[in-house]
Amino acid sequence: MPIDSVMLATSIPFFADIEPELLGRIVPYMREKTFKKGELIFLEGDEGNEIYFVGSGAISIHTFDRSKKVTLAILREGEYFGEMALMKPGLVRSATAQTMQPTLLYSLNRLDFQTLIELDRNLAFHLLNYTMERLRRANQQIYDLTFLSVRTRIIKRLLSWYDESRSDDNGNADRIPHKVTHQQLADLVGAVRETVTKVLQELQDEGLIAIRNKVIHLLQPELLQRKLDEDY
Repeated sequence: MPIDSVMLATSIPFFADIEPELLGRIVPYMREKTFKKGELIFLEGDEGNEIYFVGSGAISIHTFDRSKKVTLAILREGEYFGEMALMKPGLVRSATAQTMQPTLLYSLNRLDFQTLIELDRNLAFHLLNYTMERLRRANQQIYDLTFLSVRTRIIKRLLSWYDESRSDDNGNADRIPHKVTHQQLADLVGAVRETVTKVLQELQDEGLIAIRNKVIHLLQPELLQRKLDEDY
């Protein structure tokens, strides 16, 4: 079944800013791939040849520090990963990508990307702009890990997810839009699970959040934001 360019533009922000004519050229080169929960997309150290866009599901991007798993990101519908593979032949993957649930991906390989650039060099600038934004966020993450307390990092992560949920029109704008375990949150904020559990309990005792059926609800997001602002 052919990939729908309108669907790509509405569900994946990377394509939303691309002119319809150029998007129409890109779509025939893209491939749709489905994965079961727990499947590996690629391993750290593999040679990279494709960029991936998440149509549905969730992807864990992680690496290992000695024997400890370090989660760098959890990516969901609309996000993408593996873009460095398009930049230079022979580059290896800097982390492992693995599905967290049944997942639909759209991929574009490096050779096809080069063909498309020859047709329209604006595509290269478009990817560069998105990559620079990724770099800015990575630098911010390094700052957070260096200078912010675990409590502040957790509050910041919860507010980030809350902002995602506010664009949802399903009547559940106060909740984090997906279930997350204490270990997953610990991996994302660079802490141990026990500390995350302690902080989440403190936030519940203070009436700032509630956890129902493993879903986190922000009861006072404005107050959480003020606490975050005070720590910057």
